[in-house]
This record gives sequence, C-alpha cells and structure tokens, in this order.
Amino acid sequence: MNREEILSMVDHTLLAQGATWEQIRTVCNDGLKYKTASVCIPAAYVKKVSEYLSVLQGGCSLEKGGDGYRLKTCTVIGFPNGYSTTASKVYETKDAIQNGADEIDMVINIGWVKDGLYKQVEDEIREIKAACGKNILKVIIETCLLEEHEKIAMCKIVTASGADFIKTSTGFAGGGVTFEDVKLFKDNVGENVKIKAAGGISSFEDAEKFIALGASRLGTSRLVKIAKAES
Repeated sequence: MNREEILSMVDHTLLAQGATWEQIRTVCNDGLKYKTASVCIPAAYVKKVSEYLSVLQGGCSLEKGGDGYRLKTCTVIGFPNGYSTTASKVYETKDAIQNGADEIDMVINIGWVKDGLYKQVEDEIREIKAACGKNILKVIIETCLLEEHEKIAMCKIVTASGADFIKTSTGFAGGGVTFEDVKLFKDNVGENVKIKAAGGISSFEDAEKFIALGASRLGTSRLVKIAKAES
C-alpha cells in the first residue's frame, strides 16, 4: 500500500487533556491536507470543528476536487475510563451528534466485563448505537486490561450489538494495539463489524501490517506527523 492509501484509513487524533483550539485547528488542517478518514478530537471542540470544516469544505465534499472526499468529525464518549453511567454516555452521544459529530468512539464499562455482566455491556452498546442513528459507532474495549477470553467475549458482544467497529485501545490505559489483538479480532468478530487499531501506531510499516491483519481504521497522530516531517 502507498502512504496515501494508509492515511485515508487514519482517524487523525488529538485527545490530550490540555489540547488547545490552535492545536485542534492544526489537526484539522493536516487531516484535510493528507486526506485522513477523520479527525478525532475532544467533545468540547466538536461544534467548533464541525463548523470550521464545513467552511473549509464548502459544505459539500463534491465541490472539493470532485473526488467525493470529506474529512469527518469524530469524538469520544465515556472517555477514557468507560465507567460513567449508560444514561450519561447516551446523553454525550446525542449531544456530540447534535453538535456535528459524524462518528462516535465509546469506551465500554470494563468493570462490567470483569464482573461477567455481558448482557449489561451489550445493552449499553445497543442504547448508544440507537442514539447514534446512522452515524458510525466504534466500541473501545481496552485490550490491555482484558484477558483473552474477555476479548473474545467482547468480539461476540460488539457483533451482536449492531455497532460498526470494534476498537482496541484508548491509548490512556498503559497499553496500545498489538498485532495479536487485531488478529484475534479478525478471527472472532462478525462480518458486520470492522476493526480499528489504535494506541501506539508509530510507523507506516506497522500500520500496513495492522491493515493486512484486518484493520480498516487506524487511530493515531504519528503517521501524519511523519508525513509532514518528510514532505
């Protein structure tokens, strides 16, 4: 794969607690320049980012070069710990979409997984997916905190829930994506579920391997930084 193809699968991400508007705006500009799939930014910036991108993209992707490209706005809910109430997560989701989010990345309640409360986990994902409507939902299961049997169980749950993606990591829990986890996802999710690899992707070579193993989205900021440094 060439770099443009890989970058087209990237959710260009800035979720640092101290992220400023100037930094967020730079992420948006870079996302547009390198044609990433989305920018993934804090919920407090969704409305401003959505409005900013709408102006830059003329409100219609077909007017920007005629190739149908439009940079999407993605945000995270229940982030990064996942243990807020379902009602809170549903509200966050509706609020983000009302403010212009195209895609939602949610963190599961990891404690419920540890307690074996799989039905509650699935029910929560279903509620959030209902709140998303036609918008894409990616479910972060935080693989570094789960045992293999729990990861497999989450593959089944996400498949049954109607969510669009299963995602490896927040990047805030002390561990990120591994090749083994992406392969495990590919072996255990249903055909309706795509895979997002996130957390610690630091080279185009690794990115290409994650894609070969089954990922169709990559959560990272480093690939755009590499492309910028080499341009």
